[in-house]
Amino acid sequence: MRWLAIILLVMALVGCDESMDSQNRLNTYGSSDGIDAWPAAGEALPRVAGTVAQGDLDREAAIAEPPTVSPALLQRGRERYGIYCAACHGLTGDGDGMVVQRGFPAPQPFTDPRQMQSSSRHLVDVIGNGYGIMYSFGDRVEPEDRWAIVAYIRALQLAGEKVAKQQ
Repeated sequence: MRWLAIILLVMALVGCDESMDSQNRLNTYGSSDGIDAWPAAGEALPRVAGTVAQGDLDREAAIAEPPTVSPALLQRGRERYGIYCAACHGLTGDGDGMVVQRGFPAPQPFTDPRQMQSSSRHLVDVIGNGYGIMYSFGDRVEPEDRWAIVAYIRALQLAGEKVAKQQ
């Protein structure tokens, strides 16, 4: 009796095919025949009007207004700058980071007149979305930290101006 149960169990397990090949699904870029709502072969369905990704509204609200500059904000910005920005921009913002020293194209120094004139909101957007060869840090740097980094960048710019005037 015990052997019969073992044999039936083994046969049942061998007979089960749980592979994803036999599931009902639409193949990627396959035929959309028979599905009226599908736009065309190889296309995705359009988003439902008013769809917003989870957390987007909170992130937009956090980016909307800059926080008040304080020593704590500058300290946070210095810390986040060291983690995310210094590899390319260098510790002083001159565009001479370790990645650049190993052959990566150098970014503009923060004391460049164009960088000095750009708005803080623009810098926050660049951190979040990238610009030119700089890739996006939107998935790594929270909106509050972007403002802190920009505050620290402004401090680096002021320090760079001071050094340039002394020379």
